[in-house]
Amino acid sequence: MNLNHPVPIDSVDGLMSLLADCEDAWDTPDRSGDPVDILDHGLQVAAVLAARHPGDEELQVAGLVHDIGHRLQPGDEAGHGEHSAAAVATLLGQRVARLVALHIPAKRYLAATDPDLALSPESVRTLGCQGGVMTPQEAAAFETDPDFAAAVALRRADDAGKVVGLRVPGLDRWRPVVSAVAAAARP
Repeated sequence: MNLNHPVPIDSVDGLMSLLADCEDAWDTPDRSGDPVDILDHGLQVAAVLAARHPGDEELQVAGLVHDIGHRLQPGDEAGHGEHSAAAVATLLGQRVARLVALHIPAKRYLAATDPDLALSPESVRTLGCQGGVMTPQEAAAFETDPDFAAAVALRRADDAGKVVGLRVPGLDRWRPVVSAVAAAARP
C-alpha cells in the first residue's frame, strides 16, 4: 500500500497489517502530539467503547481505526478523519466510516457544549485547524444526525484513550470483531 495515497482497504488482513504498522507511528510526524502511538491509542479507545457500549461492535471497531488517517497521510490534522473513513468504508461499511469521519465534528461539538470537557494539549492545538468550536447553529444541526450519540461516545472514548502505559487487550483480541463487522458489511 502506498501510504501517501490512501486507497480503500479491501481485506481484514490488510487492515490488521496497517494497524500493526501503527505501532511506533504517531499522530504528529515529530512525535510532539499525543503521548501514545496510533496503535496504542486505537486499542485504548476500542477497549473503552467495548466497556461502555458492549453491544455495538461497529462503534468499537470505529474506535480502533479512527486515527489510521494519521498513518495514511502524516501531518494532515484536518483531514485525518476523512482519510481514515475513506480507507475503511468498503471493508467495514458505511456506519463505521461515518463514525470515524464524525469523530472530529464531535470534538468540535463537545468543545462548544461541554464546559467540563478536558482535551489533551494536542487536541486543543488541532481544534483550530479542524474548524474550531461549533457555532450554536452547527451544534443544533449536529444533534440531529442519526449517529450523533455514537459519534459523541467515540469522541469521549478518544479523549480517554491517551494514557501512557495503560494495559488493554492487544490487536489479536480485535481480529474476530473486525472480521464480524466486515462480514456484516458485505452486500
